[in-house]
Amino acid sequence: MDGPLASGASSGFQEQGQAWDPLRPDIVDLLTIAEQVEIEPIYYGSNHTFLVSLECDQAGRSLAVYKPARGEYPLYDFPNGTLYRREIASWVVNDILGWNVIPPTVNSHGAYGVGSLQLFIEGHQSGEIALQELRRLCLLDVLYNNADRKAEHCLVGDRGKLWGIDHGLTFNYQPKLRTVLWHFAGSRIAADDFADLKRLRIALGRNDEAASSLRNLLSKREWGALLGRLDRLIADGCFPDPRYKAVPYRW
Repeated sequence: MDGPLASGASSGFQEQGQAWDPLRPDIVDLLTIAEQVEIEPIYYGSNHTFLVSLECDQAGRSLAVYKPARGEYPLYDFPNGTLYRREIASWVVNDILGWNVIPPTVNSHGAYGVGSLQLFIEGHQSGEIALQELRRLCLLDVLYNNADRKAEHCLVGDRGKLWGIDHGLTFNYQPKLRTVLWHFAGSRIAADDFADLKRLRIALGRNDEAASSLRNLLSKREWGALLGRLDRLIADGCFPDPRYKAVPYRW
């Protein structure tokens, strides 16, 4: 099929027509079954990353970002070949919560082997974002133990929708939180978000498909550390204060 017209998300695509709408209900299935018909390198960044064109008979073409395990440079503090799994795990946690601030991300066997495949987000230069989404992205950084939240990892999509990307340096069992999102430091967690965190804790205690898929993406120590961070957030009921715990990136 030919590429989509830039007719907006109502057609199943984002406004510029380059990629599928991340909120469409079949998006995970589309990313999983679509054929990767074109691939080109994205040259910035420390690991090999590729922009791929996906094609699916029932949905047309879409852009996505492919990060193969074999393109990851070795790090002293993260096991080799695991960064792509952390990208997927970040999406799974977000999906269980139902927060929709991480673009849909799936496991993929692309041109360079196993890796993560994340839907491309058409970024806008400016836009007013919802405070709730910024707050939730900050909570996710705490849960993920995100060691690499930079300002450029926060994208403004269609209609001011906030999306967080680049979650390869997450879920370490050692404390490594570094983030630009300290706007809520020390403040109480909103009631709706707090209820979602408690629901997440119950979900992770079950052996259902979502919890099992997340557990399989992490090591035993990383899984235990994730539960510990979640338990502390629920017990404290507030955002951590970074003044004695971490040094944030500047905007």
